[in-house]
Amino acid sequence: MGMRYTLKVYPAGLGRDVYRVIEISGSDNLDRLCRTVLTAFDFIDEHLYEFNMDNKMYRSCCSYKSDPEGNQLSTKTKLEKLQLVKGQKFSLHYDYGDDWMFTINVQKITEELGHTTPRFMKEKGMVKQYPNMDDEDEWDEDDGEDE
Repeated sequence: MGMRYTLKVYPAGLGRDVYRVIEISGSDNLDRLCRTVLTAFDFIDEHLYEFNMDNKMYRSCCSYKSDPEGNQLSTKTKLEKLQLVKGQKFSLHYDYGDDWMFTINVQKITEELGHTTPRFMKEKGMVKQYPNMDDEDEWDEDDGEDE
């Protein structure tokens, strides 16, 4: 029997105004958690990221990286291996250029009978991944190439 986690996720400093509450299986890995968070906030998944288990950016001691080098910890790690506890806060540092930092608060841990897909429980507010970009603007994939 595995564990299921209820997590409140919010951009750093916006926990009262912008957040998502998600449930995710302990048998899912940190990569799946990242994709779930990005989907919840309607972000494009195209950048490197890391999870910082001590909730602080730029620390190598407690970081699980999406592109690990050498003996660094990997985001392929399953949530159940992290020994999360209720009330624990950790962070997702996404897009090292824009430095998006999401705080993740473990609200509840329950037993689950079998693996279930992540689901969104509650949401409040919104943020834009690229706030300086107009809604009509589109990314030009051929940018910089001559035709």
